[in-house]
Amino acid sequence: MNDDIVRKETNQRLSRIVIHGDTVYVAGVTSSAAGGIAAQTRDALAKIDGYLAQAGTDKSRLLSVQIWLADIDRDFAGMNGVWAEWALPDAMPTRATCEAKLAAPELLVEIIVTAAKRPAYVSGPVSES
Repeated sequence: MNDDIVRKETNQRLSRIVIHGDTVYVAGVTSSAAGGIAAQTRDALAKIDGYLAQAGTDKSRLLSVQIWLADIDRDFAGMNGVWAEWALPDAMPTRATCEAKLAAPELLVEIIVTAAKRPAYVSGPVSES
């Protein structure tokens, strides 16, 4: 066991959240919502908000995002529309979007995120004097 690594929501295959130092890794998130790409993207991003909160951070601290679409030609614009509503314009992470065969035919999108933890609050200036 590594004392410097925190794993949350672990099962036989994966940990949903892994925290190492000040970095938070969230495993691929899919949607449980019925509907098209907008509904599924919105649902996946809402789940990501919850996972980030469990890890002590939020979307303003995103470092990197990977988005996997079942059909990039059909769904890229729809996913991007929801992304634009959700993502913070002054805190954009690096991002890659690819097409992939997802785990089930009804899944249209899967999103993986890496974020920085929120720094501990420091009250006032710190000096070495």
